[in-house]
Amino acid sequence: MAKERIITGIDVGTSKVATVIATIPEEGKVAVVGFSTVPSKGIKKGVVVDIDEAVESIASSLEAAERMAGYSVQSAFVSVDGKHISSLNSHGVVAVGGEGSEISEDDVDRVTEAARAVSLPSSREIIHVLPRGFTVDSQDGIKDPVGMSGVRMEVETNIISGSTTVMRNLVKCVQQVGVNVEDLVFGGLASAEAVLSDTERELGCALVDIGGETTQILIFTGGSPVYASVVPYGGQSITNDLAVGLRISLEDAEKIKQKFSAGGMKEARDKKDEVDISDLGLEIQSVPSSFVANIIEARISEIVSMVGLEIKNSAQGELPAGLIVTGGAVHSLGLKDIVKKHLKLPIRLGHPKGVSGLMDDVSDPAHATAVGLVLYGSYSAPKESFKMPAFNTKGVSNIFGRVVEWGKSFLP
Repeated sequence: MAKERIITGIDVGTSKVATVIATIPEEGKVAVVGFSTVPSKGIKKGVVVDIDEAVESIASSLEAAERMAGYSVQSAFVSVDGKHISSLNSHGVVAVGGEGSEISEDDVDRVTEAARAVSLPSSREIIHVLPRGFTVDSQDGIKDPVGMSGVRMEVETNIISGSTTVMRNLVKCVQQVGVNVEDLVFGGLASAEAVLSDTERELGCALVDIGGETTQILIFTGGSPVYASVVPYGGQSITNDLAVGLRISLEDAEKIKQKFSAGGMKEARDKKDEVDISDLGLEIQSVPSSFVANIIEARISEIVSMVGLEIKNSAQGELPAGLIVTGGAVHSLGLKDIVKKHLKLPIRLGHPKGVSGLMDDVSDPAHATAVGLVLYGSYSAPKESFKMPAFNTKGVSNIFGRVVEWGKSFLP
């Protein structure tokens, strides 16, 4: 009987914490067996601002997913987000050794490590070193050099880094619920694993993940990431604008935003009369349609313009595959017309794919990062995991306690 691996992804976002538990047979497709999403607390713009509240949210999401899956989670891949994320491109060179000068996995690891040797402030930590392409004895464009012969190997990489303190606090929150962090993964990279096709990566595209308070951007050319960035605006920014403009609560503003977006931006903007919203159960019975539509469109245009600026900063030129937009805010945004107007690029909404099992639960774009985390784990294992030694002291005792509590939950 094939031995199954269990991989868990925890997407710690500003508006929600989503947990996906998947099993992977020795030879088989990733199958989602447990899923849960709960409102997020203690997280602002992708950064932990209250450890106790963040721990509570993570624990609630994790325990619900564990009950659904019937497994107790001991380690997980965790998403990292926030304006502190940045990227740079680096070059590495090594001499190829060994019998017959044949390139081995160790040689690939050495050249990647050489590219890792970049000057970063002590306050920053490298999250990913992503190879873009290898050159063996002046022959470039090589994707996998293992097994080839040569005496000199070079690599071009994209290095994604983040704030050490922000990531340390995130790791601490996850470890306080008794789960070891197997690796930290940039949320945009995880989403890309779940929604992008090989053709889109090769042609050149921008993955745009619009969350609650941040928008993550990851640009691909030639099949590999070349630029990563995060802008501090998302779907919640639209809700805030509506709450201020209409002088209503954030909860009511969210309901109005969803109603207008479901009807389409153009239709709402063209209407001059008021729209009946009595079916939403709010104190106000109607709102001026053109006023609401203009507020929504103004904020969407700002987000799209900032995405366009980041694409320009990447200096990658044309992106034939355009924008692939995912994340929880895609449902509340009339994005397509605005993207075509401001950026003149094709746009596609990205739904998670590449997994089996509970597809109905995880097929929403809001869960792209969580699904991408388990896909990333299935591809990357058994690579060396991300370690924060300072917070590993309580892991064993916490895990034991949670296993006991999890077992009690099945008792009458």
